[in-house]
Amino acid sequence: MSFTSSVKLEVSKIENTPPEYISELSAIFKNIAVIEDDVKVTTENSNVARRIFNLIKNIYGVNPSVTVRRGYNFNKNYIYIIEFKNNKELVLENLDIIKNGIINEIPSDYIIGDENLLKSYLRGLFLACGSINDPKKSRYHLEFVVDTENYARYVSKLLNRLDLNSKYLKRDNKYMIYVKESEKISDFLKVIGATNAVMYFENIRAYRDQKNMTNRLNNCEQANVDKMIETANNQLKDIKLIKEEGLLDVLDEKLKVVAIYREKYPETSLKDLSSIITIETGDSITKSGLHHRLKKIHEIANRIRKKD
Repeated sequence: MSFTSSVKLEVSKIENTPPEYISELSAIFKNIAVIEDDVKVTTENSNVARRIFNLIKNIYGVNPSVTVRRGYNFNKNYIYIIEFKNNKELVLENLDIIKNGIINEIPSDYIIGDENLLKSYLRGLFLACGSINDPKKSRYHLEFVVDTENYARYVSKLLNRLDLNSKYLKRDNKYMIYVKESEKISDFLKVIGATNAVMYFENIRAYRDQKNMTNRLNNCEQANVDKMIETANNQLKDIKLIKEEGLLDVLDEKLKVVAIYREKYPETSLKDLSSIITIETGDSITKSGLHHRLKKIHEIANRIRKKD
């Protein structure tokens, strides 16, 4: 079972008040219902189909028919079609799908009149046309695919009322509303009541964040090592040039000691090298002091290069 299907299974079992059920159904009908002589609601998810069937039956006393078909183009999934004709106008008007005999593109305020109704509407929206990537397998991504730009803009505003940072764009002949931030996707799962999904998502997110942090630290450490090696190699080149010119013995004694110890410990960090010099010579030198002396050696080597 995909992560999307497991989330839909979980939220399709949530019990609500009648007004909340109506808000949820309103979003479902808006996105996947076809209105002709009768009303057909089509879904590939059996749990969503069962939810729709039970809500229509329990709220409106309508007993829809259910047809199960094999998916198109040899798709292994089944398609579930819930159909009804009795009390069609009553149901559609109550769900705010039709208003004054005209299909209502944007729901009336009473459908999302308070926070609980808004959450129920978003739950229905996800059941109808939402999908979410499994955080274990792919990048973080939550999306809804709808028919019109006007409705896409409306859905995005609903999500952003809850600070979910959604955006939308045109994709083929549809519109996609999406959320990519892992924290915001987790917040959405909380909004629709997918408690188990939130726990799973957060565990995976914590693991991935820790793994990414470890990788960043390793990369940073490797970069520091590479930089240290490059710097040490340049210092060794400076010392070699000075020796070739026969100038090592005329260096200041402190610079000469540093040059000798750098050659003796070519891969050692400045911090460790300063400790070694301090212990073996008895003359205390700090990391910054060592850096200052190596800088002087570099300046001497550069003067030699300029003469050449």
